[in-house]
Amino acid sequence: MASEVFGLLASHPLLAGLPVDALVPSARLLTVEAGQLLMAEGDPADTIYLLQRGRVALELHESGRGPLVIETVGAGRIVGLSWIAPPFRWHFDARAVEPVTAIALDAAAVRAAAAADPAFGYALMVRIGAVMLERLHATRVRLLDIYGHGGTR
Repeated sequence: MASEVFGLLASHPLLAGLPVDALVPSARLLTVEAGQLLMAEGDPADTIYLLQRGRVALELHESGRGPLVIETVGAGRIVGLSWIAPPFRWHFDARAVEPVTAIALDAAAVRAAAAADPAFGYALMVRIGAVMLERLHATRVRLLDIYGHGGTR
């Protein structure tokens, strides 16, 4: 099992080319059925999900309208970024829109591995930063779709 997890970690785009040995003990394979939450807004952000199969919708709740899908992500992507900085609480819901297989990493172990190996930590944070910028851009595009392009700057 550890060799399978090692291979999945080492080949995931977020971690490809990085030393992942320290992460293997904190990793577990996870399956989630369509419709189930991987994480809920306000809950502790204690896990990083590296998607292997399936798609997950990142949702924001708007009073009176129900969930608003900000982005849908699939295999090779990461779900959960709120583990990086205090207060370590999820800011969105993440719902499987089809059956999902993921590697679940303990966030505290990832932070500890990044602190213990600054070169690894820096490389990981650069990659996480790129994911954050991509998500920010996707949110911007989604908001323009919802509220129109006619606003002022």
